[in-house]
Amino acid sequence: MARFLLQYLQLNHGEWCMAQVATAIPLPRMEGVIDALESAVMLLDTQGVIGYLNPAAENLLQVSSRHALGQPLAALCQLKAEGGLPPLLEEARTAEGAILRRSSDLFLPEGGSMVVDLVVTPFGDQLVVEMRPMELPARHAEEEMQERNYSAAQEILRGLAHEIKNPLGGLRGATQLLERELERPELREYTQIILHEVDRLHHLVDRLQGPRSKPQMAIANIHQVLEYVRRLVLAELPTGITLRFDYDPSIPDFPADQEQLVQVFLNLLRNARQALNRSGQILVRTRVERYVTLHHQRHRLVLRVDVEDDGPGVPAEMLSRIFLPLVTSRAEGMGMGLAIAQGLVRGHGGSIHCRSHTGETVFSVYLPLSPDPAGRAQ
Repeated sequence: MARFLLQYLQLNHGEWCMAQVATAIPLPRMEGVIDALESAVMLLDTQGVIGYLNPAAENLLQVSSRHALGQPLAALCQLKAEGGLPPLLEEARTAEGAILRRSSDLFLPEGGSMVVDLVVTPFGDQLVVEMRPMELPARHAEEEMQERNYSAAQEILRGLAHEIKNPLGGLRGATQLLERELERPELREYTQIILHEVDRLHHLVDRLQGPRSKPQMAIANIHQVLEYVRRLVLAELPTGITLRFDYDPSIPDFPADQEQLVQVFLNLLRNARQALNRSGQILVRTRVERYVTLHHQRHRLVLRVDVEDDGPGVPAEMLSRIFLPLVTSRAEGMGMGLAIAQGLVRGHGGSIHCRSHTGETVFSVYLPLSPDPAGRAQ
């Protein structure tokens, strides 16, 4: 396997690169180089059966290596192109060099789909298949944009909070003094209304500023968190909305603030419920991904929780601003639920992303599972 990996890197990254890699990394460690790639890499035999796949391929195909090894690649995914994968693999076997297919539609048996750049390289009597989801660069760009937006919003909100809280404090004090001077009890009802509204505005400003304390980490189980959220949400669901859960039982416990995670997923599920109005389906799915980059930090194990609904989708012009405070498409909404969820997820070192079109909106929460990062991404 190490020899294959060395030659694979040479084929795809050039002689100079391989000279550096070969002198710097011993052969026994070469597999770790491929394992750390974001591109999905698979080795197929003459029948198209998988003999090796890296963690990125497990993530992309949503299958473990234990289940994937020995299976035909065509049984785990298919291309939209006429004939699917088999004709492409057959063409690659007789080609003199690598075959590239850009922006190919890839479909998974469970119904998932994505757009990938696909490279098939003949390697003796075997084939090396490399797939890179187009969403990866987009996700990294979205994370960078979120970082800038979040920092800018927090800076603005800190200044805004200062300007609002000072007059609110004065208004509250003046109202209390006025209340003491009123002789008629019925007039004090008006001062109580003023005090209530002042306190409500003060609380709103606090919420706009995001989480006030760091997560109180303890060992948590994500499925216990989601089952608790399920019980809360079921009491609020209209009869026309169904709620489904697809759990990966292999997900380990990990350090987290359980109360904050409850708030995150409660906000996301309520957001999905409101998007559906009174009919539709919400699906909550948990998976483990390996070697994922979050905020420039590479993690060996990452939890992914998807909250998916089949509603009308998020308007395209709102997608880039959806996690900002006070941004909402609902007239009665405050636009705080997603902003709060993002702040809590960031406090755990994770990230949250949204993809949406008519009939499918997915909010994906990524949280580190491994306490030791695999390294800083370049």
